[in-house]
Amino acid sequence: MKLSYFIAKRISFKRTGGFTGTIHRIAVASVAIGIAISLISFMILGGFQNEISNKVFSFTGHFQVMRFMSGNAFEESPTTKKSDFYREFQSQDYIAHVQTFAHKAGLLKGDNEVEGVLMKGIGPDFDSLAFKGSIKKGRFIAFAEDGASNEVLLSTKIANKLLLDVGDRVTMYFVQDPPRFRRLEIVGLYETLLENFDDKIIIGDIQTIRNLNGWTEDQVGGFEIFVNKPSNLGQFVDPLYDILDYDLKLIKVTDKYMEIFDWLQLLNNNVYIFLGLILFVAAFNMVSILFILIMERTQMIGILKALGAKNSQIRRIFVWNGIRIIGRGLLIGNAIALGFGFLQDKFRLIPLDPENYYMSFVPIFWNWPIFIVMNVMVLTVTSLVLFIPAMVISNIQPIRAIRFD
Repeated sequence: MKLSYFIAKRISFKRTGGFTGTIHRIAVASVAIGIAISLISFMILGGFQNEISNKVFSFTGHFQVMRFMSGNAFEESPTTKKSDFYREFQSQDYIAHVQTFAHKAGLLKGDNEVEGVLMKGIGPDFDSLAFKGSIKKGRFIAFAEDGASNEVLLSTKIANKLLLDVGDRVTMYFVQDPPRFRRLEIVGLYETLLENFDDKIIIGDIQTIRNLNGWTEDQVGGFEIFVNKPSNLGQFVDPLYDILDYDLKLIKVTDKYMEIFDWLQLLNNNVYIFLGLILFVAAFNMVSILFILIMERTQMIGILKALGAKNSQIRRIFVWNGIRIIGRGLLIGNAIALGFGFLQDKFRLIPLDPENYYMSFVPIFWNWPIFIVMNVMVLTVTSLVLFIPAMVISNIQPIRAIRFD
């Protein structure tokens, strides 16, 4: 083993020139480019999935609980915080947070325009820290200790339509019999770049909706549940059903906004196909370079065989040489990928069209386990295929190899 590695170092690409040296550099470049593009693809894919998922979850939680009701109305039937679920959720270790909400439809009237919107009423239990990244201007709602706050958050999209800004006052007419209205003060503008929210939802005090609907202090439209490990929401469905009251239903947010999460899942398939192509090209290049190296070193192979070297020893020489090439390519490729990821994550050099991509820049997600798996996979696959051309060595005859020119 030591002799094979020593000879492999002596014939490495550092000591070759001309055509063979160029082929060595091409092989290193192909491995480096392949691993760099693969890592960058996973960083960007993870960034997209993480950013968009967090935007949705910060707005809705991971699960929603509300009463069964007929039809598909915008407004919920009231449930109560005295329910068994609300009293027992704190004893469940997998539940990180539960917050209350309610919706009410209405017309928002600016100075010159009117827009149909849906007010989402929230309370002091709303996770404002998770939502903070979506606030683009102004501040979050300040809840009144006694009575309902008249402060609201508008999306930048709705504010632009109605020519409104932070500090303006606006009238909202609520759809009910008899119709009622409230004067509201805009204290902040949010932006998720997701049409499901930005096009129609404003955020206000849940107490306003209670007063309009004639609800008591403990009544709410529903509960939004945050779990500790949201990577696989399906595992929490059965435990949550076990603690739900008979008149409550559970909605998984990934099902409610299926079009968003199906699109994110579809991106995975593209990256996996791309990864397969990268592995194939890298493996093909390594087989090619090893064939060229064996042809160049045919006389050396003949001399080693004449001196009594076994075929397995000579094969290891070329396998070690190939592994050195792969290792050099992996180091360079990782440096390129991590350098790109750092610069993009820090300075956001590459912008995106938010109308099409739901964000204004290319996101980066540092998933170190995936990076390690990628490197191990490329190293393993390309190292295994090195044994294919090395098998040719068994057919080389010493007398012919020594005279080979």
